[in-house]
Amino acid sequence: MPEISMFDAKAFLATVPQQPGVYRMINAAGTVIYVGKAKDLKKRLSSYFRKEVDSIKTRALVSQISQVEFTLTHSETEALILENNLIKEYLPKYNVLLRDDKSYPYILLSAHKHPRISSHRGPRKVPGQYFGPYPNAGAVWHSLKTLQKIFPIRQCEDGFYRARTRPCLQYQLKLCSAPCVGKISDQDYSEQVRLATLFLSGKNQQVIDDLVQKMNSASEQLQFEAAAAYRDQISALRRVQEQQHVSGEHEELDAIGFSLQGQTAVVHVLFIRDRKILGSKSYYPKVPADTEAAEVLSAFLLQFYLSGHSEQQIPKEIVLPLEIPDTEALADAISKLAEHKVRLTYAKRGEKAQYLALAQKNAAIALDSRQSLTQKMRARYQALQQQLALDHPISRMECFDISHTMGQATIAACVVFDGEGPYKQEYRRYNVTGVTAGDDYGAMRFALDKRYGKLSDESKIPDIVFIDGGQGQLNIALEQFANWPFAKKPLLIGVAKGVSRKAGLETLILWDSGRSIHLPEDSLALHLIQQIRDEAHRFAITGHRNKRGKALLKSPLENIAGIGEKRRQALLQYLGGLQGVLQASVAELCKVPGISKQQAEKIYQACQNK
Repeated sequence: MPEISMFDAKAFLATVPQQPGVYRMINAAGTVIYVGKAKDLKKRLSSYFRKEVDSIKTRALVSQISQVEFTLTHSETEALILENNLIKEYLPKYNVLLRDDKSYPYILLSAHKHPRISSHRGPRKVPGQYFGPYPNAGAVWHSLKTLQKIFPIRQCEDGFYRARTRPCLQYQLKLCSAPCVGKISDQDYSEQVRLATLFLSGKNQQVIDDLVQKMNSASEQLQFEAAAAYRDQISALRRVQEQQHVSGEHEELDAIGFSLQGQTAVVHVLFIRDRKILGSKSYYPKVPADTEAAEVLSAFLLQFYLSGHSEQQIPKEIVLPLEIPDTEALADAISKLAEHKVRLTYAKRGEKAQYLALAQKNAAIALDSRQSLTQKMRARYQALQQQLALDHPISRMECFDISHTMGQATIAACVVFDGEGPYKQEYRRYNVTGVTAGDDYGAMRFALDKRYGKLSDESKIPDIVFIDGGQGQLNIALEQFANWPFAKKPLLIGVAKGVSRKAGLETLILWDSGRSIHLPEDSLALHLIQQIRDEAHRFAITGHRNKRGKALLKSPLENIAGIGEKRRQALLQYLGGLQGVLQASVAELCKVPGISKQQAEKIYQACQNK
């Protein structure tokens, strides 16, 4: 680690102007370790290099600085926006980081000509509008069912939508307006999409007002069927509105609850829209040691509102639990993104204070729960370390499992636990190829080679590798690690199920001694092993089921050489769907535009084999 003397702070500060901007602190390895912004760069940077610095965090940061770079901006607001972008790019270790949480489901309204409404989980790469996050998949499913009854917007997959030549059952049930076959005009469909967007944004009353106006207009023009359809939509919306609790008089605001203890922080955001609590969510930012509460909250607000983590429309007011620095500049930056004035306020009485108290209570409960889980997990790690007589704490464990059905659709899975529990960013699934169907040993060899065959980052070498299986699977792992090139070598442990395959009867097989261990059912070490083994099993079987499901749903047309997407669409449209293609003769297939006799024979043979 470089010493302070390696960086000539005095010479550097002589070049720094007294202007707003963003600075990047870089260590000897060339890694950006901190990004900050300042209204006056010279004044801010000088504060880091004083002889007496009270903050332990600042002293640790300064001791690693090898280089400092800065970028000038026109204003402090521009500096805030640039700081946020650079934090996202570099993920510096000394900054508070709001991790991207891809585990929560959203409702996606796609950007197609006829938008599709569906659930979405994972990276938000599909073009469209995202609404959420929702606490679980059940909440999304319930919302989609409600939406389908009110707004007849398609929910079908794109492949099904493009292949339609007549309306499906959803149209007959009045759950879809069948834009695929022109049963609704593009203008009317777009209007339904607009109303659904308002509904998902919490603007229920505005939707009802619009529908009432349309119903009255249709009645005046003697379009009674259209008026009746609007009436039914209004009734459905009013039933939904009656089920929701109207909270108060404030039309829209976010109440921010915050709780910090040590390096564990929780920020709970309460979303109030259209005078009701639309939802809430707890966030757990990564906090460096010795970081003050105001700095954590300020960093959260910056990243949450400027990075698109909040998929709700940014409100006109954000209520904060404590004072933070640069409030005015942060409010200006958020206002610029929201394209309307946003105020950051501190409520001490009235309805806003009640919202804030509720958010604070939720944050405190979430922190207690988080710390309880952390303490429980830490106790399990310590018990396993003692049981295995390791002379160092366990910082990384990996577990492998194989899943298939009669040898078909084989998936190998690897799950990773770091020092705090599941580390899902490092989970991996492998499609097993080139292995005899049903050969679990071959599949395990394939997975281990994929995982460790080209490993170059020594920091990712686990302390323990668990193999879900007995001595046979463990022997495969021993072969893989026989010529291990690194100094650090993981401890290999086979986890064999008991004769009755009941939890608590597992046998641990240690590779170094070949001895077997039976842990008591109440052992914390056994509970940790069961947790990582069960997680590997869950992850493997989920991947296997997805792969098997795709194989069952796959069209036989997709495997025919020379038959691309356009020809498949022509076949489906001309012959009335997949069943028509499967039943067609060679002569009938030849009549499809773009299909030659040779291609028709290939298609016929493929369909007969199917």
